[in-house]
Amino acid sequence: MTDITTLGVIGAGTMGNGIAQAAAAAGLDVVLIDVADAALQKGLATVAGSLDRLIKKDKLTEADKAAALARIQPSTDYARLQAAQFVIEAATENEAVKVKILQQVDALAAPEVIIATNTSSISITRLAAATQRADRFIGVHFFNPVPVLPLVEIIRGLQTSDATHDAARALAEKLGKTPVTVKNSPGFVVNRILVPMINEAFFVLGEGLATAEDIDAGMKLGTNQPIGPLALADLVGLDVILAVTEVYLKEFGDSKYRPAPLLREYVAAGRLGRKTRHGVYSY
Repeated sequence: MTDITTLGVIGAGTMGNGIAQAAAAAGLDVVLIDVADAALQKGLATVAGSLDRLIKKDKLTEADKAAALARIQPSTDYARLQAAQFVIEAATENEAVKVKILQQVDALAAPEVIIATNTSSISITRLAAATQRADRFIGVHFFNPVPVLPLVEIIRGLQTSDATHDAARALAEKLGKTPVTVKNSPGFVVNRILVPMINEAFFVLGEGLATAEDIDAGMKLGTNQPIGPLALADLVGLDVILAVTEVYLKEFGDSKYRPAPLLREYVAAGRLGRKTRHGVYSY
């Protein structure tokens, strides 16, 4: 595997722009792809705002910000990904959408290029099977906010090669992250534990056992978590939490993963959290 100097990132949303920022800050050139210029510009604005916050905390200089932004090349043209040695798909958590994107990348990327997905719940083995390079396909699951949280789950599919696994771990470390290797299973490790906890918090809220504020305070003060489960759901996106819970219910066939009715209600109402300025809390 050649040294990775250019990273392709597909999706300029929350996860994609965060990955792009982390890579650019680490000195990599980034080709950032999305279907619309508006989405790309919004993603770049988010990166600029994030870098500004680091400047205010004296963790970055204006020159560092300018250099990082200059390394990110936004485009709606998938052909631009041909410059990348490693491509990460960070599109919406929808299997059909991901498969369509991955097949596009697979068709144009050089044979030695590794393709990765940032999925938080979909089978790596199944996504790999949609490509012609299952041995060079892997999951690299970053956590939100990407520039801040140090963890990356490296998920091997059934056919992922050792060389691909090692290259993915090396890339994570190059981005200043701490990789952990996990087996392919719905939700992998962290979200397998986290999402049912968040879902249970919605059951507790829906049953009126306590207010949202008291549920979050209880979990923060009683279990030493930095943010309560309901506030975290708003940060992640209630639609994402619901989608992941539905994947668990389908894949495991276990009723303990059934989504809380209140969670479904909030999503149906368009109350998705911070991104819509209204979820469990108002922003």
